[in-house]
Amino acid sequence: MAPEMQNILLIEDESTVRDSLEAHLHSEGYFLQTSKDGRAGLEAFDTGRFHLVIIDLALQDISGQEVIKQIRDRSNVPIIAITVDDSVDGRVECLELGADDCLSRPFSPRELVARTRALIRRSRSTAEPQRDVLTFDGLVIDVPARRVIVDGEDINLTLSEFNLLLTLARFPGRVYQRMELVRKVFGYNHEGYERTVDSHMKNLRSKLGDSPSNSRWLFTVHGVGYRFVTPKANDNGGSKVKSDS
Repeated sequence: MAPEMQNILLIEDESTVRDSLEAHLHSEGYFLQTSKDGRAGLEAFDTGRFHLVIIDLALQDISGQEVIKQIRDRSNVPIIAITVDDSVDGRVECLELGADDCLSRPFSPRELVARTRALIRRSRSTAEPQRDVLTFDGLVIDVPARRVIVDGEDINLTLSEFNLLLTLARFPGRVYQRMELVRKVFGYNHEGYERTVDSHMKNLRSKLGDSPSNSRWLFTVHGVGYRFVTPKANDNGGSKVKSDS
């Protein structure tokens, strides 16, 4: 059961799917507001306060991709996208749109409930009771406020992007394998989601202005994973790790 009532927005144009998900989520203690098309979903999002949004990408009026883009322009609320493309490339594309998670049809409502629970849990608190504010040269990570500041400018990150950055920044210099990051950041244990990390890392680097060819904080350890390196360590030669090409 959910620890307290959490508000979820479901944007889905198939009534049978809406009814099924509504029944399962309600049984777990969540409050669900449903919209049958993208425009109605955006209107509902603008007038309500939601802890998570579930979007079917195959909407009839406007695409689910466009809905995600518009929500991302407004908020970093966790988003689960539902897609008919079950390929790795399809999931990666889904995540690059700004979704925090992607579920392909056909899926079990129980799995969606589990992923919903995991995303909301991660959005409410961080697992490690460590420093509230991490400060590096040019980068500030305010954990309680889920706020990231780069060179004095606020950066809008999704929940998954924020948690990925925080996980790496907690232990500068430590190399994290991709599957380790999948488990720690996204809560999965599935080899097919290793590219999930790469997708979110690409978006994270773009938002931080941390290009692979001239990295300030985020470095790739080829064939292994990623690590966070402070600019001071980088200047001292402590981070001589090739970044993505």
